Amino acid sequence: MLDINFEFRRGVLFIRLRGVLVKNTIKEFDSCVTTLIRDNGIRNVVFNVSDLTKIDLKGISRLFYNYELCKRNRGVSLLCCVDNYNIHEKIKSTRLFKYMVDVNDELSAFNFIE
Repeated sequence: MLDINFEFRRGVLFIRLRGVLVKNTIKEFDSCVTTLIRDNGIRNVVFNVSDLTKIDLKGISRLFYNYELCKRNRGVSLLCCVDNYNIHEKIKSTRLFKYMVDVNDELSAFNFIE
């Protein structure tokens, strides 16, 4: 199960993910997140993954795809609160951190974008 919470503050969309971002939840992620970013031309996005318990390669590829959407919109996409060791190692092994900056918290992400 995947719960998605949105907050839009001063030009930055904060997306808080809770649960699992895996093959079975990608459709829900796309219908909520990807559609919102693509259809509204959102530039700056912060993915808060502090409450994410599991991610697979499909989930990581969707995060990268949304990074690319933000980049096309002349913005940035960041990850924050990658505290879960297993999730951190999975993301690290795919080299996603090469593209998406990892910050400690939402305030740091907001300051990075500003």
